[in-house]
This record gives sequence, structure tokens and C-alpha cells, in this order.
Amino acid sequence: MDQKLIMPWIEQLQSANWSRASSIALGAYILGCFTTGYYLVRICKGQDIREFGSGNVGAKNVGRSLGWMGFLLTVLCDIGKGAFVVWAARHFTKDDRVVVLAMLAVVAGHVWPVQLWFRGGKGMATSLGALLIYDYHLAVAFVILFACAKMVLRKTVLPGLLAFASLPLVSMYLEHDHSKIAGISILAGLVLITHRKNLMDEVWHLIERRDVRPKRNQSDL
Repeated sequence: MDQKLIMPWIEQLQSANWSRASSIALGAYILGCFTTGYYLVRICKGQDIREFGSGNVGAKNVGRSLGWMGFLLTVLCDIGKGAFVVWAARHFTKDDRVVVLAMLAVVAGHVWPVQLWFRGGKGMATSLGALLIYDYHLAVAFVILFACAKMVLRKTVLPGLLAFASLPLVSMYLEHDHSKIAGISILAGLVLITHRKNLMDEVWHLIERRDVRPKRNQSDL
């Protein structure tokens, strides 16, 4: 990540109201720790969703246990908490840097919830919910990039990660606010880190598909 983007953001944060910023960030982290999928399966089946399927508390794994209703409820709640945190942060402060900090904190809480020994979700839905309120242009850009990549790759996970990885470039294209670009870059990096295994698996699948693709015989020409 470009230090020219990160350093100005850190320097600007030093001038922020740290008492208010820390309170907002802490509140955002605590709300992020409420991992919907874990508690939904715990209430409905008395089980720890992390011990089944992929071991993740995300909507896809919850859907395997509770069906499409569990999947939908998990997605909506995870998106909702990300959106709510950004909305609430803007209600308490006009400092956009603190809003970005709250956005990162709610995703961090979802990924590393303290009460679950830091074993949470991967943060995609929560990040998208936060972006939807923070800057809907970025959310729209994600949908467009995802749709284009999905048409080419005919997959779901890899196009989503590629679309998210492109958001810092989209933010850079739309405006030149270093603090905003740095925040989106950190958010994208966080999502990619949590999906690193998925990313490697998808890349290997693409390589394997390319290797096993039948080659045309000279006799077929």
C-alpha cells in the first residue's frame, strides 16, 4: 500500500478529537462483535457454527445449517450493522476521518470478535453495508465490477474479491482525498486478508481448469 496515501491520513488523525474518536471506534467494534450467524445458529440449534462446514460464521455457512432464511437473515444483519455504524458515526461527528475509523472498527469487530476468541467472519457483507452509507458510489462500483467479473469468470467468490480490490482505484479516480483513499485501501486489504484462503483456492482452480483443458489435435485442424 502506498505510504503517500497512509502517512497523510495518520498525520491528520493526530489532529482529531481522540476522546470522541476512540469512543466511536470502540462502540463500532463492540457492535461489529455481534456476529449474527454465530448467535442465530446457537439460538436455533444450540450449536457452534464454527465447528461445522467451512468453520466460518458467515451467511454461506449459516445457510448450510439453517437454509435460505438463515442465509438471508445473516446477510441482512451483517450489512445492517455496517451501515448503522457509519450512519451513527456521522451523527456524532462531522470528521470524515473518524467515520472511516468507525467503518474499519466495525469490520474488525466482525472479523475478530473478542467474546468469540477473535474467531469471527470475513467481513465482506459488513464492509459493503458500511460502504453503502459512507459512499454509495463505491457500492455501485462494486456491483458493476462484480457483475462484469462474474460474466467472465462464471464464479462468485473471485469476482467479489477482485471487485473489492479495485475499490481503492475507484476511490482514487473519483476524488483525491488521501484520508478517504487510505481508509478504503485498508478496508480492501482487510477483506482480502480474511479471504486469502478463498483467493488461493480460486486461483488454483483456474490454473487447474486451464491445465486440463483439452488441446486440439493437428488432425482436427
